Amino acid sequence: MPALNFFAPCPRGLESLLVEELRALGATDPKALPGGVQFAGDWAVCYRANLESRLASRILWQITMGRYRGEEDVYRIAYAPTWARWFTPDQTIRVFVTAHKSPLRSLEFTTLKIKDAVCDHFRTVAGRRPDVDTQTPDMRIHAFLSEDTVTLYLDTSGEPLYKRGFKPAAVEAPLKENLAAGILRLTGWKPGEEALCDPMCGSGTFLIEAAQMALDVAPGLGRHFAFERFKHFERDVWLPIRKAAEARRQAPRKLAIYGSDILEEQQRKSFVNLRSAGLDGCVEVGRGDMLDMKAPAASGVLVANPPYGVRLSDTSELEAFYPKLGDALKAHWTGWRCYFFSGDPALPKGVRLKASKRTPLYNGSIDCRLYEYLMIAGSARKPKPSDAA
Repeated sequence: MPALNFFAPCPRGLESLLVEELRALGATDPKALPGGVQFAGDWAVCYRANLESRLASRILWQITMGRYRGEEDVYRIAYAPTWARWFTPDQTIRVFVTAHKSPLRSLEFTTLKIKDAVCDHFRTVAGRRPDVDTQTPDMRIHAFLSEDTVTLYLDTSGEPLYKRGFKPAAVEAPLKENLAAGILRLTGWKPGEEALCDPMCGSGTFLIEAAQMALDVAPGLGRHFAFERFKHFERDVWLPIRKAAEARRQAPRKLAIYGSDILEEQQRKSFVNLRSAGLDGCVEVGRGDMLDMKAPAASGVLVANPPYGVRLSDTSELEAFYPKLGDALKAHWTGWRCYFFSGDPALPKGVRLKASKRTPLYNGSIDCRLYEYLMIAGSARKPKPSDAA
């Protein structure tokens, strides 16, 4: 059987890490593109990528592609695939369309034309059409329009892969789990060798992702996938992949992973989410102010997503907070590599410490940076103008 073609979208900025991850999972010729990775493989690679990828948002199976000038060309291209070979008219569908430099005036109308094409295909071959479900469809059909080409995909994941199948207690503006996992990868944290601390842990996203990494828990073990509903689903291929991941999973134990939050409600949500993920007792979560917190070990990795303008409307709060944050790092975190993920460009200037690295990342549509501060004894704080004088 010839290799199948796939596309794995991910948070922008993590594409090169996703290339490495997919290659390790058996993908052939993974190629980074803006917002994701294109790769080839068989169904085993597809199943494994869904189960094991910490960074991908979805695994999309490429069905067809063709050149278009107008909506009727898109309809013709979408009508041609043998959709009825892959799912039945009893299963619900939804069509998603994204575009870059497309000349078509209305993506909503294009979405409707693709939906009509798929439904008309089923009327022709099965005598009836699938219903549309905009909330929880059985099958998600994705279309990407470039300037003159349309590519159609069938989503093998279903719910996005950053939904790990647990975490009932959410907070406002949380980090998606795959972005948090990518940030942990970017810090170079070594599970089992280094301590890790999130002193502003919120609902515990960094803590959960870190604990799963340390215990070798495949991120998809707690959920199901759309490919399990395909007519051609290869159960005898899938079950050994899942069983191997289950066998590899280490038993819960106390880890050198620490979290804290100034709000009792957030601390409680972290407890709830860790328990929901089967990680109760693995992570130490306290309550306290980051500005007063002492490092829990002589060295390690601090990672945090501090509040910024999108989440806090009062900029004067941030102006007062950032210098205190820099003071706290110098006073309590010597010997640690400290990372702050923020969409506020004022953070590095306010903290007044020299960032050794600034990695561009996106949290959805928000342009962010991951700032690295190496807290060596006598670390170089930027002098205030009055100091220099």
